[in-house]
Amino acid sequence: MYRFTYKKAGVDIEKANILLKKIKPFMRKTYTEEVVMDVGSFGGLFDVEALKKYKNPVLVSSCDGVGTKLKIAFLVNKHDTVGIDLVAMNVNDILTFGAKPLFFLDYIACSKLEEEKYVQIIKGIAKGCKEAGCSLIAGETAEMPGMYREGEYDLAGFCVGVVEKEKIIDGRNIKIQDKVIGLSSSGLHSNGFSLVRKIFSEEEQRELAKELLRPTRIYVRPILSLLTNRYSLLIKGIAHITGGAFYEKIPRIIPLGKAILIRKNSWKIPKIFRMIQEKGNIAEREMFRTFNMGIGIVLVVEKGKEEGIIKRLESWGIESFLIGEVIKGNREVIIE
Repeated sequence: MYRFTYKKAGVDIEKANILLKKIKPFMRKTYTEEVVMDVGSFGGLFDVEALKKYKNPVLVSSCDGVGTKLKIAFLVNKHDTVGIDLVAMNVNDILTFGAKPLFFLDYIACSKLEEEKYVQIIKGIAKGCKEAGCSLIAGETAEMPGMYREGEYDLAGFCVGVVEKEKIIDGRNIKIQDKVIGLSSSGLHSNGFSLVRKIFSEEEQRELAKELLRPTRIYVRPILSLLTNRYSLLIKGIAHITGGAFYEKIPRIIPLGKAILIRKNSWKIPKIFRMIQEKGNIAEREMFRTFNMGIGIVLVVEKGKEEGIIKRLESWGIESFLIGEVIKGNREVIIE
């Protein structure tokens, strides 16, 4: 009689254990002194001693993925940057509250574990965590035969950060005539790829892969540098321009009775976005509702302080632009 085993069913626990040993060095490089236990336990332990320097600490969490950008990675067999995307999507989200990322967990699901691909993904996640200053303390790798196409996988991440309660940035102090600063993106980041894949053929996607797979920019260090000096009280709202883009994400930080006017000619929209628009015959409003159009983060700041903030950001290598202002309105974004 045939003897079934878990391995014969498609789940190789021994291989998973071998791969865990291979990724440990990358994870350890992200550790801060608050990480209590090494890789491979039932969970990740993080010492809350780090919170004692806060008078009234508030934990901020986020859970996100990379979406169908992964399909481009599958197409060209390039997996070393999607882990950076995963971290960026989460840490940039909690950054909108002014939070400092503390630790990160990942989830990788696939039909079959492939060593080279898996190691590339984890190295990317670790690189992103290092850039964001947070520790990669745990994760889950699920080998699930029949759930995914051969060679494909999905990624999800979970991030926890901290902010002083009295310093939470939520837009409530935004007032009319405040200025709006746009921080440049590195490209498409991780949104709009379902539309991109409809517009371009697989051959065109291969040709554009270098541009399409540029990793999402991580804004943690430059923005935290603003929030820990004289500019801290001058930043009143932060929006991460992801799914829904300008028309969906910016209104989240606009208080009642106000609106934000964006002048689209105040920065040079990168060529890739106009290429997408022309190829797909996409309306201008749809572009600004789907893509970041070259702006990855939006800051609302005190009038008269915008020039100093822009100079500070550019000292970090982040090209930034004065792109608009706060006007009277009904929690909407007007682009002209």
